[in-house]
Amino acid sequence: MNIIADKTYDNERALYNLRETTVRRCVFAGPADGESVLKETRNIVIDKCSFSLRYPVWHAKGYELRDSRLDDKTRAPLWYSDNGIIENTEINGVKALRECNDTVIRNCRIDSIEFGWKTADTKIFDSSIISEYIFLDARDIEIERLDFKGKYSFQYVEDLVIRDSVLDTKDAFWHSRNVTVTDSVIKGEYLAWFSEGLTLIRCRIIGTQPLCYCKGLRLIDCEMEDCDLSFEYSEVDAVIRGHIDSVKNPRSGRICADSIGEIIYEDSIMESNAEIITAE
Repeated sequence: MNIIADKTYDNERALYNLRETTVRRCVFAGPADGESVLKETRNIVIDKCSFSLRYPVWHAKGYELRDSRLDDKTRAPLWYSDNGIIENTEINGVKALRECNDTVIRNCRIDSIEFGWKTADTKIFDSSIISEYIFLDARDIEIERLDFKGKYSFQYVEDLVIRDSVLDTKDAFWHSRNVTVTDSVIKGEYLAWFSEGLTLIRCRIIGTQPLCYCKGLRLIDCEMEDCDLSFEYSEVDAVIRGHIDSVKNPRSGRICADSIGEIIYEDSIMESNAEIITAE
């Protein structure tokens, strides 16, 4: 591959249509304030670079972004780009990773509102992300060992797997389809309303009014903390280790728990026929 090293660029489309090249220790910043510095690239490696310009990597096909930093001036980095690997990188620009396919993210620190919208085939490992509306309307996502903070996460996603992660979030998984979360902590209010095919395995669920209006909901050996008014109008098959504060109007299925503080049947707009079993 060709190598471009130790340069500074600030002009519009500075390295447009770059191909088969490693860009190393370069700085993309300056008074010209040019946009789209690495647009329409093919098979490039970005190594130890610093970005402070808008829309830096768009329409890239085959790229590696390693040991680099994209600051909060890099608005909308990484759009319409496919077959990418992002490692050991800090991303602080809003609306990162939009409509991208086949992306692997490892050991990254990301703070980006509206991260990952309309993406497909994304894999994330050993990373931390702060975002609101993360992965809206995205599909085919695999996540392991993620520390996540932010509201309105994973809405309208399809085919998502999360393992060994901590999600500090609210309104997560609304209208999601075919999601499986294993060995994770999910903290936040109003979890997974209107979801279809959600499976939670050995998870710790924390927060009020979780898991309402769900279809095909399964909980396997989970714990529920501060969970009141749970499962309203849901089709549910749940085995809970420990206590549930309250259950309200579950539509159908079976709920097994060591104890339930209150089982509420009132003001229901539909038949609520779920079987509820406790050890007490």
